[in-house]
Amino acid sequence: MPSIPSSPAAAFRAVFNLRVLAAMVGLCVLFAGSRVLTWYVGYSDLHKWLMGWLSYTRQTLISGFVLLLLIGCAEAWLARWPLRTESAKRLLRAGAVLLGAALGAVLRNRVAYWLDPARVKFEWSWFFSLLLLWSALGGLGYALFLKSQRASLSRQALAEARLQSERLQIRQVEAQVSALNAQIEPHFLFNTLANVKRLYETTPERGRDMLGHLIAYLRSALPGMRRSQSSLGEELALVRNYLSILQMRMGPRLRFRIEVPEALQSVVLPPMVLATLVENAIKHGLGPLPEGGEICIRAARREVQGGAQGLVIEVQDNGHGFSASAGSGVGLANTRARLQAMFGDAARLELEAASPRGVLARLHLPLLAPAAAEPAEALA
Repeated sequence: MPSIPSSPAAAFRAVFNLRVLAAMVGLCVLFAGSRVLTWYVGYSDLHKWLMGWLSYTRQTLISGFVLLLLIGCAEAWLARWPLRTESAKRLLRAGAVLLGAALGAVLRNRVAYWLDPARVKFEWSWFFSLLLLWSALGGLGYALFLKSQRASLSRQALAEARLQSERLQIRQVEAQVSALNAQIEPHFLFNTLANVKRLYETTPERGRDMLGHLIAYLRSALPGMRRSQSSLGEELALVRNYLSILQMRMGPRLRFRIEVPEALQSVVLPPMVLATLVENAIKHGLGPLPEGGEICIRAARREVQGGAQGLVIEVQDNGHGFSASAGSGVGLANTRARLQAMFGDAARLELEAASPRGVLARLHLPLLAPAAAEPAEALA
């Protein structure tokens, strides 16, 4: 994207450069050609007419070149010593155009009689007509140049505002994710520690074994909670460890299956979302039943509106089923908020009754490629 010149040299080059010179040459050739077409009947042959076109093109190039030079000097002056008012700037620019048109006319007269100084003549009517013509052409070109610069400045300001807005949105999402993480971590960990405490009260030896597994689990889980995003494979590993720990307490009352294709292990997922759904299934579904039950975790691709690929993750239990508070806890509320913060309206969480009993929690997510890995410090 072009930028507005901020130094005299840059301001001069913005006017007097190869691209502008090439455009000026093309316009001068066309302008000279349109004029000499009316002169064709005055020439005895085509060769002389073409030489006349070339001669008049040379003369128009002198006016165009001098005008560009004076306009470039005016812009360099304004970059070096900026005037305070717009009227003063307009006066300087108008003076540059008039001076350029006048100098161009004088130089054209001298070049025309360069090889025959005895025939030098200067007609004021010709001078003023040329001054008026090239002042109008130079003023029009100058105005188009300034309009292009203002449009460039507007585009830069708009792009900068858009970039700033995107940066603010990213910071807002990061702040939301951090705040939600701060709520989910104690909610998840305190429930897990409560299970360890209950197991210590019944079978201390198994409690010690479970505590060892819990420490190993936390060494890998806690750093991941501090990140703004995770992957499905990492979340499945945490859930598998979590369920394995609970199996030590519940025994045959807890069974689980994980049916996720290997190709989906790297897709993006908010941290702790899957663990929260599994914990909710244990707490409200299998926990109240003396016989316990089974949890099944599935994931698959699914085409969404517009032909894009989406991801569907299901956590299903065959436990107690819906209760008055099953879908309104802190964990599920935060899960919906985290999905909104990361994916907007492209993600949603659904809860429905499973058959013959239980609850099916279904996550609809956009299928995003994994971002760059975030460093995680291991717990000491």
